Amino acid sequence: MKFKGYRRPDGKIGIRNHVLILPCSLCASETARFIASQVPGAVYIPNQGGCAASAADIEMTFKVLSGFAANPNVYGTVVIGNSCEGVQAPVLVERIKALTNKPLESIVIREVGGTIKAVELGVKYAMKMSMDASMCVREEADISELILATECGGSDPTSGLAANPTLGYVSDKLVGMGATSILSETTELMGTEDILAARCIDERVAKDLLDMIKNNEEHFALAGENIRDGNPSPGNKEGGLTTIEEKSLGCINKAGYSTINEVYGYGEQVDKKGLVVMDTPGQDIASIAAMVAGGAQIVIFTTGRGTPTGNGIVPVIKITGNAETFSLMNDNIDFDASAIVAGKASIADTGEKLFELMMEVVNGKVSKAEALGFNDMSMARKCNFC
Repeated sequence: MKFKGYRRPDGKIGIRNHVLILPCSLCASETARFIASQVPGAVYIPNQGGCAASAADIEMTFKVLSGFAANPNVYGTVVIGNSCEGVQAPVLVERIKALTNKPLESIVIREVGGTIKAVELGVKYAMKMSMDASMCVREEADISELILATECGGSDPTSGLAANPTLGYVSDKLVGMGATSILSETTELMGTEDILAARCIDERVAKDLLDMIKNNEEHFALAGENIRDGNPSPGNKEGGLTTIEEKSLGCINKAGYSTINEVYGYGEQVDKKGLVVMDTPGQDIASIAAMVAGGAQIVIFTTGRGTPTGNGIVPVIKITGNAETFSLMNDNIDFDASAIVAGKASIADTGEKLFELMMEVVNGKVSKAEALGFNDMSMARKCNFC
């Protein structure tokens, strides 16, 4: 199967054609927003980190921000630094260059004389990129070049019964065509370790997966916290989920039945085909950010209670198995899988319809989150601010 996308100089294929205004830190984020607001086709990342952080968190921020710039949906990037932050602009530029050869410019606010001059120069750089990007034409590519990010949030029992199995059908179909699908949210794999380990391609991948889940729980214990005190959330419980294990058994249905070929750290570049797992938190926006940094061009997000979440770099398709949620949040939800719960449709038939919608979005149709302009951003951290 083929789709049409934008071929990048590094050989990857994007399904959107954004100019990215990328702030190194919180202190540069508003300047980046000012620039993006003046340039058609530009998006910015509201970065809340990048400074006053541990060495591990600075490294994580470098990894995620450089991954954003390398994402195939980005035509080119303008990096915005303040000057004193932990994520230094010249270093970030080199990290980006190590991943991709796409158009890249950099501005340090202090060095160019303050915000007004930085915005003026940033608009100049971004306008040039936007004009060049407008000349790009979609070309045919094989579906095996797609990376799908799977996510769930605001789950209820209909998530595990309908929305997640429908997404699992799509995931399996993509994997069968040679593409890549990412299962995320380490917290919401707890209790399913034996099931997932049995699906791993070899003992090394199984060990990596089991260690990932164990380390996540131990990380909370070191801080004197029990991860189960915060997950499931109040909304999950109101919807009918009572334990993290119960929630996890529904969560893993997003991944269908395919073999797990690899386990990746947070925001790492995904370079294996088939079904893979990424170590991300259960917090939806931070989880999506990691998979986008890893190279995913599209997200399918299942929800029972409903969520408006979107991402500035990749389209996010929202699906629910809860008929009431689809009615109440029709502005936000793209796809209704509640006929499965009502006994009026099969998972396979519903999965085929979701696959069709996904391909429409891949080929240019905007999702509801895109149409509304959602640009949520959060990033996982290992430590508090310094």
